Formats: sequence, structure tokens, C-alpha cells
Amino acid sequence: MHTILITGGAGFIGSHLADMLLARGDRVLALDDLSTGSTANVAHLRDQPRFTLVHGDVADAAVLEPLVAQCDAVVHLAAAVGVELVLRAPVAMIGTNVGGTDAVLRAAQRHGRRVLLASTSEVYGKSAQIPFREDGDLTLGPPAITRWSYACSKLLDEFLALAYHREHGLSVTIARFFNTVGPRQTGRYGMVVPRFVRAALHNEPLIITGDGAQTRCFCHVFDTAAAVVALLDTPAAVGQVVNIGNPEEISIRALAERVVAQTGSRSDFVFQPYASFYGPGFADLPRRVPDITRLITLTGLQPQRTLDTILHDVIAYERHEPFTPAPALGAGDGGAGRGGQ
Repeated sequence: MHTILITGGAGFIGSHLADMLLARGDRVLALDDLSTGSTANVAHLRDQPRFTLVHGDVADAAVLEPLVAQCDAVVHLAAAVGVELVLRAPVAMIGTNVGGTDAVLRAAQRHGRRVLLASTSEVYGKSAQIPFREDGDLTLGPPAITRWSYACSKLLDEFLALAYHREHGLSVTIARFFNTVGPRQTGRYGMVVPRFVRAALHNEPLIITGDGAQTRCFCHVFDTAAAVVALLDTPAAVGQVVNIGNPEEISIRALAERVVAQTGSRSDFVFQPYASFYGPGFADLPRRVPDITRLITLTGLQPQRTLDTILHDVIAYERHEPFTPAPALGAGDGGAGRGGQ
């Protein structure tokens, strides 16, 4: 049994990761300030003796230090999430992302702990090198456009983590997430799939920003959690940046059509310019597709769930139908041997 600290452990991805780690016999310490996470996400774990939820700020050394001291590895998920939040509070976003990561890396260095740092596909910016490879060039826009401040804050997290690895020998892996979706995700911060599904179930218009031709790739949260666990267990992943996503590509217009079809909705589509939805100066990306060759090479894992499965699960969740929590790695998720932490 290993003890894993998950910062942001009451969040969407963190709660599913906790389920998967507990299912394979680990102990989980979940640290969350509940600003975007929710106790509802982990309510089913309340009586689980190997699960502990700590309400606190990841940047608070008095809270973080004893948790890092008693764990074997840290999965650092705590961060500002969602386009709307990033645009509304950029100062807090930058402070949360960079300050929180610095605190985690410092504590992990002091105690010699393994770290998996969650980053984002946003760091690829406007790169035209599709699909996005971890060793490809990154192309960001001007600082006056707030979106790029989020990308830069996460990229600085990556630089800092790799600096700790090179200078101090800290065991760090960086995971770049591509549009993780599934049960428990809220549309409150602009996430498109739960927002579309919720509108469709109420026969309300689906708001599509731009012309809907922009494409995205969506990865089931169970596949994301499985990849995180596998990377933790893979010594060769130390010092690596690894994309986690599903290369299945779809336009936002086609996504809206599929949501309406699967829900049997009577919803119409309403197209809005980006400025009316996000404010002036917003920049969007025409395509975002991951190359997951490195993930497959390191872990043997690749996504098991299609977009249709994702939509089925999100629709069922929004209808308040029960769902089975993420299985332990190896139960239909590709499998990987457990290496040292």
C-alpha cells in the first residue's frame, strides 16, 4: 500500500483519481480549499478508512508540510480551472497556479517525494504543428490577451518542476491534460460538454461560440485517471512531459449535434461571437489534437472510451442516474505493472 497526496482531491479529476487509487488498495490524502472542488464529489468516500479529506490551501505550509511528510507521492492537481474563471480573475489565477506549484515542489524536495504535476494542453498555444507533441515548439499570443496568461502560468509550473528535477534530482513527471470530461464535471466554468448536455436535457438552446468549426479532443476522466496512475508507477516517466488525452477529434458544432441526438432533445443552436460570451480580446484555437505516442510507449496505455461513451456517461450523470466509480488500473484500462514510487 502506498500513500498518495492529491492536491485538488475534491475536484472533478481528483475525486476519480482517488476512487482508482483506493480501488487498488492505496491510501489517499486529499487536500482541497473547495473553491472549485466539492465535498459532494467525495461524499461516497466519507466512511472509507483509507481516505482523508483535508480542507486547506495548498500554498499554506502549515497544512501542506505534514501531508507531504506522510505520503509516498504527490499528484498536484490544484489549480485555477475553466476559461471563465481565468478571464474573470487573472491575478488570483496566476498566484494560485505558480504559488501552489512552488509550494508543492519545495515540500516534495524537502521530503524526497515523487511528484506528478498536472499541466494543460493550453501551453501549446497557437502552434500549427498538429498533432501536438511534447517536444514541439510552443506558440503563445500577446500578454494583453488574458488567455495566454493562463498558458504561461502553467508553462512556468513546468519549467519550475523540471528545474527541481535537474538541479535537485526531484522525481517529477509532467502530465499535459487535453479536455478531460465525464461524470462530476461542472459546466460552471465554461466546460463545453456538461454545459451542452445540461442545456439539451432542459430543451434549452445550446450556445456555440464562434462558428462551431473549431475542433477538440475529449478524454474520459477514467482514462485520464488511469494514465496518471500508470505514470506514477513508471520510473522511466521521471523527468518527462507526457500528453494525456484521446486523439478522437470533433468540431464543436458536430459535438452539439451529437449531444442533441443522444439526449433526444428539442434544443436549437445559437451561435454567439466570442466577445459576447467571453468579453473582448478573447483568442480561440482552431484545433487541439494530442499525440499520445509517448504515453503509450511509457505505460502501454491508450484511451479505452470513445466520445459516445463519454456522452452517455455525462448524460446519465446529469440525469442523476448512478454510475460505477473508476475501476482500479488493470480492470479494463490497459494495465501496467506497479513500479517504485
